[in-house]
Amino acid sequence: MKQKILLQKNSIILKNMFNSKYLIGLSLLGTLYLSSCKIPALTTVDPTVKVPEKYNKNSDTNSVAAVKWRDYFTDPYLQNLIDTALVNNRELMITLKEIEIAQNEVRLKKGKILPVGGVRGGLGVDKPGRYTSAGAGDATTEIEPGKAMPDPMTDFNIGAFVTWEVDIWNKLRNAKEAAAKRDLGSIEGKNFLITSLVAEIADNYYELMALDNQLEIVTQNIKLQKDALEIVKVQKEATRTTELAVQKFQAEVYKTESMKYEIRQNITETENRINMLLSRFPQPILRSSPTYLNDVPRVIATGIPAQLMQNRPDIKQAELEMEASKLDVKAARAEFYPTLEISSFIGLQAFKPGYLAKIPESMAYSLVGDLVGPIINRSAIKAEFNMANARQLQALYEYEKTVISAYLEVANQMAGIENLNDNYKLKVKQVDALNQSISISNDLFRYAKADYLEVLMTQRDALEAKMELIETQKARMSAVVYIYKGLGGGWQ
Repeated sequence: MKQKILLQKNSIILKNMFNSKYLIGLSLLGTLYLSSCKIPALTTVDPTVKVPEKYNKNSDTNSVAAVKWRDYFTDPYLQNLIDTALVNNRELMITLKEIEIAQNEVRLKKGKILPVGGVRGGLGVDKPGRYTSAGAGDATTEIEPGKAMPDPMTDFNIGAFVTWEVDIWNKLRNAKEAAAKRDLGSIEGKNFLITSLVAEIADNYYELMALDNQLEIVTQNIKLQKDALEIVKVQKEATRTTELAVQKFQAEVYKTESMKYEIRQNITETENRINMLLSRFPQPILRSSPTYLNDVPRVIATGIPAQLMQNRPDIKQAELEMEASKLDVKAARAEFYPTLEISSFIGLQAFKPGYLAKIPESMAYSLVGDLVGPIINRSAIKAEFNMANARQLQALYEYEKTVISAYLEVANQMAGIENLNDNYKLKVKQVDALNQSISISNDLFRYAKADYLEVLMTQRDALEAKMELIETQKARMSAVVYIYKGLGGGWQ
């Protein structure tokens, strides 16, 4: 009966802790605090940059960004390289761990919204001075008739506790939402890395094919030069030319032969750039036969600029970071407001372990609600708010910069494809004309109707034109690669 009465009494006290008087008191305290403190106004900023409605006269919404990279790059050797990179690339692995970190950050922020509870046990000794209220009270207090309070007083307790910061101003929820935005942003960052990785491997692969073609052309040109050298030697024997002509032709052969070693070094470095992207040690890169000049770049459907917002992972990442920074400002502003913290404990407490089993006498509980408002350290809170505001503007400018950069990237590649195609056609005509001039100059030289310098210059011009033709083709293929990346393709 005594135990039942005590439990009912405890229940009444707990209810009274949250009756209207207590709530009114807390509300009055909060009102007085807010009225005495000037809290900065919440300002949010929105982007002012708007992309044009279309790139050119064409307003077709079809875009190669929707094409999967495997359907865009159909070379099986190139596909195998990209597959290997997507599994082994160390930078991509680091980014995946950043996503994992961001996800755990969301869980951490979410956990702070919920109450924290646990079980605890304690042991302590308390010896108040004799001439204190506690010491004097203990000296005159008896536990039972004839049994005084022990001195010193030991304390044994065991029970459950709960602490909870009530998220009145959505400070914790805004922090959690900001972390969630950054988690999504880290995923977009991974997608952008995949886009860049695919484009970089494809560009280096086409670079290898261009170098293979250059090596083949140089080898062919060396044969032509050696044939011309033999003609000069015969003519020198017939006193139709001089040793000077022989040495000039011989020097040209040496010069062209030295180009072979430069190209081979470039091939090795390009192969190792690809090996680095695949996170493996040096090894030959398998690739298609050098039919590079016969490849015709595909026709690119660019869509409309508004599609960049959905297709480009870096734009989406910048947008999510901008949204997260706005939530950071709200969370920082909430620091100016009072914090309501509730803590409670229920368990058993006694000065001897044996008394813990005596229930309800050994039962102990507490329920405390604290409304705490910052006053002394407001300058630090204001500094944190100002930093969050500055980061919000920083994120806004970064977003606008990313949008402008993406549009210009696509515009440059579109212009590049058109100009390079026209340039390529003229280069082909130039090479054809110089190939014919080589044959003509050799015939004229045999019959002493052309100077040996004309033959040398014709061969040199033809070689340079062929090398430039390959460089132009390489630029065309690069433009096709990077406009695909610029439009947001490659991560699907």
